[in-house]
Amino acid sequence: MSSVQKKTDVILIGAGVMSATLGSLLKELAPEWEIKVFEKLANAGEESSNEWNNAGTGHAALCELNYTSEKSDGSIDISKAININEQFQLSRQFWSYLVNSNLIRNPQDFIMPIPHMSLVQGEKNVTFLKKRFEALSNNPLFQGMEFSDDPEKLKEWLPLIMEGRTSNEPIAATKIDSGTDVNFGALTRMLFDHLKSQNVEIHYKHSVEDIKRTSDSSWEVKVRDIDSGKIEYHTAKFVFIGGGGGSLPLLQKTGIPESKHIGGFPVSGLFLACNNPEVIEQHHAKVYGKAKVGAPPMSVPHLDTRYIDNKKALLFGPFAGFSPKFLKTGSNFDLIGSVKPNNLLTMLAAGVKEMALTKYLIQQVMLSNEKRMEELREFIPNAKSEDWDIVVAGQRVQVIKDTEAGRGTLQFGTEVVSAADGSIAALLGASPGASTAVHVMLEVLEKCFPQHLKEWEPKIKEMIPSYGVSLTENPELFQEIHTSTAQTLGLSEKEPVYS
Repeated sequence: MSSVQKKTDVILIGAGVMSATLGSLLKELAPEWEIKVFEKLANAGEESSNEWNNAGTGHAALCELNYTSEKSDGSIDISKAININEQFQLSRQFWSYLVNSNLIRNPQDFIMPIPHMSLVQGEKNVTFLKKRFEALSNNPLFQGMEFSDDPEKLKEWLPLIMEGRTSNEPIAATKIDSGTDVNFGALTRMLFDHLKSQNVEIHYKHSVEDIKRTSDSSWEVKVRDIDSGKIEYHTAKFVFIGGGGGSLPLLQKTGIPESKHIGGFPVSGLFLACNNPEVIEQHHAKVYGKAKVGAPPMSVPHLDTRYIDNKKALLFGPFAGFSPKFLKTGSNFDLIGSVKPNNLLTMLAAGVKEMALTKYLIQQVMLSNEKRMEELREFIPNAKSEDWDIVVAGQRVQVIKDTEAGRGTLQFGTEVVSAADGSIAALLGASPGASTAVHVMLEVLEKCFPQHLKEWEPKIKEMIPSYGVSLTENPELFQEIHTSTAQTLGLSEKEPVYS
């Protein structure tokens, strides 16, 4: 058994899109730093970042109704939508920088232009959608959005959804052509190929077993080689825990005060994937509906055109489920093992508060295939069972913590938990996750390397021109960035070709 301590500057745990993004940023900002990556699976981007394990929506709040809420006076609050859109613009800029610098190639292998649409039924929902459209279309970030409640127009936009629809209920949609479909698995693999070429050591099939503070305030990471069983100890001045659902147990091992009173609630998902090329060809958009009452935001039903392995696919879902695992490849003891004396009350309070969610998840788990098809038929009235197969999506672990809203509040979104001295940081949470990876990793840099920010700022601005600037307040800059990134990433709106 070797127990030699190996020193390095930075250790990244988990080879997903978050570690890939942080590693790529650090390599540009501090090329001389040594970086090591440990991943327990055999390849990069195999868990939450994998293309089959997330929705691939370049989350820019163009179609997701849960990012715009109705206030008590009936007006629409679009602040969260603006926030998320601005965050996605940072990702677009960084990816463009990587392409322009020849650090990654062939952007069409990971990002494609696709219209983003919201679709609602019922008078109340149509009124809400129209108000949402009016509030958003005044904002430069949402320019080009269209609204229609005319069935004839909707047939043009959504032939597959409108065909065979017999209900007289009012129906409406918004459409914006500047949306994207992102294959985060492909992007993650590209970024790790780039990091490997920059002499970053990437160790696959290496599982992190423990993380401890050393006497000189470094962190010692105990790593097991899964094939040989050999244990190694690596130390670094900075550690990032980007292990998806597996981050919480590792964060708890660090013992930092910030890791206390935080719990995790795992939610699994299923998608229906279309196996009939003729049906796939009839739809070209990501269409988001409205979540059912009691449903968590990440289970908003959507019918998505996707590009996976450069091939067009059509997915519908997600159907939420429950599994006590924190990762698809995790253990059934993950949830119980994450309950500690310091977060027990937090977890119990969440259990009481979230009865509606628990009930919803149980109902979802009990759904038969026929029931799932009925939900699909609310979108595609003529859907045939034999055209659709079930795919198991990724595990998501929602953060539970004590907030001003009370003890045991379920958080939706992603958050960075870092030690006061910035020597270690973990990323917890789920959607909009991968889409905002660049924003989240810039937050890690700000929290963990404040002493370097001044010297790094010019380079950050070269990579991400809108860094530190509100695009909403600078429409000219937004226009310029949106046009140039669309060109670099091959997203320039093409005229439809009719054969």
